[in-house]
Amino acid sequence: MKTPKNNVYTVSRLNGEVRQLLEGELGKIWLNAEVSNFAAPASGHWYLTLKDNNAQIRSAMFKGRNRSVAFKPVNGQQVLVKGSISVYEPRGDYQLILESMMPAGDGLLAQQYEALKMKLAAEGLFAAETKRPIPSNIQKIGVITSATGAALKDVLHVLARRDPSIEVVVYPTQVQGKDADKLICKAIEIANARLEVDVLLLTRGGGSLEDLWCFNSEDLAHSIYNSALPIVSAVGHEVDTTICDYVADVRAPTPSSGAELLSKDAENKHEKLELFVSRLKQSWQHYQLKTNSRMSTLTHRLQRQDPKRRLEQYEQSFDEMQFRLDAAIDKKLANLALKQQQLSHRLNQQSPKNKLSLEAQRLSYLTSRLKDSIKEKLNSSEKSLSVSAHQLQTVSPLATLSRGYSITQDAKGKVLTRSEDINIGDVLTTKLLEGEIQSKVV
Repeated sequence: MKTPKNNVYTVSRLNGEVRQLLEGELGKIWLNAEVSNFAAPASGHWYLTLKDNNAQIRSAMFKGRNRSVAFKPVNGQQVLVKGSISVYEPRGDYQLILESMMPAGDGLLAQQYEALKMKLAAEGLFAAETKRPIPSNIQKIGVITSATGAALKDVLHVLARRDPSIEVVVYPTQVQGKDADKLICKAIEIANARLEVDVLLLTRGGGSLEDLWCFNSEDLAHSIYNSALPIVSAVGHEVDTTICDYVADVRAPTPSSGAELLSKDAENKHEKLELFVSRLKQSWQHYQLKTNSRMSTLTHRLQRQDPKRRLEQYEQSFDEMQFRLDAAIDKKLANLALKQQQLSHRLNQQSPKNKLSLEAQRLSYLTSRLKDSIKEKLNSSEKSLSVSAHQLQTVSPLATLSRGYSITQDAKGKVLTRSEDINIGDVLTTKLLEGEIQSKVV
């Protein structure tokens, strides 16, 4: 097999090109995840892992960025982060380079709103050239709103005052809460299927961002964009802006303004001017969004070529080596401590002190046994002596003397047992139990 001469990569070149591909294709992303393995070395950078129940990704936030974070993340904390995908080339790991971080929930809806707005703008849903013209001679208006809401009452009141000849067809739907966006999409589909009105007015009263959230649905944006009927968005108050306002053919600040726009006549130039101003604002906003998107892309491309990114790579590599060095030192110290403990144990086993202690114990044991043996011997001797003394006492003349008998001896100390052994004039000694008597034979 021949070795190919072209496109033979080195590992460094491969990792470098993968990094450029990831950074160039994905751009900035938002991520909601849990913090784990958080580390903040002396360099000032932050290293952490972002995870959910099924997956995880390594992340880094360099000190130039993390200084703007108002809190220090802790393991287990849920956060919302913005960053770009990159590759840590020395190790070949892909990671997320973070630019901003906030606790999950703080501004999450606002961030989702901005992200969807940028996405739809890039897809061309806000483009002025796609806007459908509002008919000049409106006979029927379809109103998509809640059948019991104040917005419908305001619209009917304005239409009755300005042009009672206009017919109104109400497509009742839920305009707040879960699945409200799907119900609104269904109402638009019904209106387009029937084609019984000249224009649609999508409206409801004001509320919080959460209350109006169903009007920030991507599905609803596509339903408005694909509608055959022109749609006027009149959602909330003048300060409220939703995705529907950008996609719709015309945006009215309030439900009443929407009704006024659709009930204008040839003599009502003020409303006509408002329509032109509204379209001009939409065109300007669309231009701003395209410009911001282009600026973001160029900024991202510039950051990819920024020497600071390469420096951050080197700093991350240094931190990585620092972590490995610390781990190696800790392991070496642990091994040395274990070896020292083993040597100390062996030394203690060979220590003269231990041997002396063992010999002292042995001596103490032998001394105790010797004492016990001596005591036992003495007791045995005492018993033997007592038996002998008793036996001696039994045969002792003293015992006989104690019963009233006496012993008579001649001058030479010979015990006299016969009278024939005594001569006249001999001096005799008679021993009693206590004392003795001397006598002379006559």
